[in-house]
Amino acid sequence: MRPQVVDTRNGSTVTEFILVGFEQSSPSTRALLFALFLTLYSLAMAMNGLIIFITWTDPRLNSLMYFFLGHLSFLDVCFITTTIPQMLIHLVIKNHTLTFASCLTQMYLVFGVGVAECILLAFMAYDRYVAICHPLSYAQIMSRQVCVKLVSTAWFFGLINGILLDYMTFRGPFCRDNHIENFFCEAPIVIALSCGDPQFSLRVIFADAIVVLLSPMVLIVISYAHILASILGRNSSSGRGKTFSTCASHLTVVIFFYTSAMFSYMNPRSTHGPDKDKPFSLLYTIITPMCNPVIYSFQNKEMKGAMARALGRSSLSQAESV
Repeated sequence: MRPQVVDTRNGSTVTEFILVGFEQSSPSTRALLFALFLTLYSLAMAMNGLIIFITWTDPRLNSLMYFFLGHLSFLDVCFITTTIPQMLIHLVIKNHTLTFASCLTQMYLVFGVGVAECILLAFMAYDRYVAICHPLSYAQIMSRQVCVKLVSTAWFFGLINGILLDYMTFRGPFCRDNHIENFFCEAPIVIALSCGDPQFSLRVIFADAIVVLLSPMVLIVISYAHILASILGRNSSSGRGKTFSTCASHLTVVIFFYTSAMFSYMNPRSTHGPDKDKPFSLLYTIITPMCNPVIYSFQNKEMKGAMARALGRSSLSQAESV
């Protein structure tokens, strides 16, 4: 699939997009942003990488919750890598061009991985609901086979959804401009550059966002509402504070991720602008992947123990090699 792209300013064919990103910022500001985003990216990669390693290698973490956590961290690694390394490169070089094939591929990965994460977060909320509200039936309801099917479903719908949204974005000719006012190829901005009527594509993306953003968020809210109701209905207060804290932290991540994505894909284009788009794009492309390990894993006692064991083995092997 290769769209017809014509530059009406000189009649020549346009073969690339230009990511404006932070191009208009001063050199000192770009240097500061580079250091900040490199630090956040490194932290996110290190934390998610550690979680992937220990959930897939530590036999003590045999709970299905850690199976979900490992896949969430893997999605976060994929998601953050589709956009941030390119942004870091553009912060230090003047050439901000991106070929159509690269833009299409990047958008497909953002859509595919992002939608898969939306669905996986909903499944994780349902998993917690079953574990807390129906503990005696948990093993039957959330068997290993069921969890594998749920993760596979998240990946399948994410990858199929990426194909649909990529097609809707690039189906028309481009002849207005090739400057993207963001640091990566975001669909609504690219659609606005099309020569044809963008309304149909934008309506399809809006309808799709209702399915892949609002529906999982509703499932998450319902799941945690039942969890809180179950906790409040118990006579014993032991563990109540910890459960409230866990639910609040999980919902915080959900609010960050879903609201920022909804602003980008469910708002009318007239309300968008570079100053509004970039903060929300940063929120769901780098802040959320960095927060997920802290919220979902680092507050967990078993995860802390597994991390300590993994780091201890690493230190021991290094000492033996000296």
